[in-house]
Amino acid sequence: MPDRKKVGVLTFHRCINYGAYWQARCLVEGVRAMGHDAVILDHRSWRVAMRELTWGLWPVSPDFIPPLDYLRYARKEWAFFRAISRLPRSRPFNLERPAGMEHYDLVLVGSDEVWSPKHAWYGTCPIFYGEGVRTDSLAAYATSFGGHAASEGLDAVRAKQLRSFDAISVRDENSRTIVREAIGRDVPIVLDPCLHFPINAAPVRHLPRGPYVAVYGYRFSEPFTRAVQQCARKHRLPIISIGYRNGWADQNWLTAGPDDFVRFMAGARAVATNFFHGCVFALRHAIPFVCEMLTDRSIKVQNLTTSVGAERHLMTRESSMAAYDERLSQPLDTVIQRRLHELRVASAAYLESVLS
Repeated sequence: MPDRKKVGVLTFHRCINYGAYWQARCLVEGVRAMGHDAVILDHRSWRVAMRELTWGLWPVSPDFIPPLDYLRYARKEWAFFRAISRLPRSRPFNLERPAGMEHYDLVLVGSDEVWSPKHAWYGTCPIFYGEGVRTDSLAAYATSFGGHAASEGLDAVRAKQLRSFDAISVRDENSRTIVREAIGRDVPIVLDPCLHFPINAAPVRHLPRGPYVAVYGYRFSEPFTRAVQQCARKHRLPIISIGYRNGWADQNWLTAGPDDFVRFMAGARAVATNFFHGCVFALRHAIPFVCEMLTDRSIKVQNLTTSVGAERHLMTRESSMAAYDERLSQPLDTVIQRRLHELRVASAAYLESVLS
């Protein structure tokens, strides 16, 4: 058995975002289940906190938000604060001055788009490239550059910082290409923690009754919403949007916390999304889904669906009604589960190697 290590997980654990929360929780709980003393590195920043709080109350800016929705979004934020407070965390330290953090045997950077230079409030933070991190060993798990395309390259400073990592794994081909071109290393692709590890969501009281189409995302195009509505009506399913108001949905659940989200997605008959983690949770539960291709998220969702053989679930303006109906009503192709299994094996092997 490998020695028990003191492990810090460095990620976006304070984001008011279901995917960000669950990837952080799944990774730290997964490493703890492997026999190590793992915690989330609890970085703090007033600058980031204010940006996050503001975005959480106005997530669909500049769209109009009904006044009562601010109260609903505030309840959602409070649910996140409670959930985050229960995560195993380190002693707090300043995001911009990581010298105040404790020392660790290993720091795991990731998952999420922690290396994206375009992230609105974390994109300029060198800590996610290992700068100033106090550790004997530095590794990355399922990291991503988000919407930063490989064709844009990586600046010399960030490339130099990446060379300090003892081990790197990424969650998509775009990120793999960026790393290879920046530092000349071919790194493995592993699964997002939400697809790799068990999810231990607490029971919740207020789930919708009966089958439904789950909607996760916002600013969907009119052709996409019209097609999803027609399919839902055909199969007599209500459309319920979680986390964000969508006027075309039959119901909007804006106060849902992280545990609510997991239970809600698992109970859906079908999923309509334009978010990366909307696809992740549909894939995790083998639920029929469609994902709209949007410019700012297309890299992430296209890489994910390609890696598991689910490209047919990406919808464009040219997609037919027959295609929507098939994707939303038929079971997922068996090749998807086979590829997920192969990636889980690769993900486990990578983590075992960096933790040994």
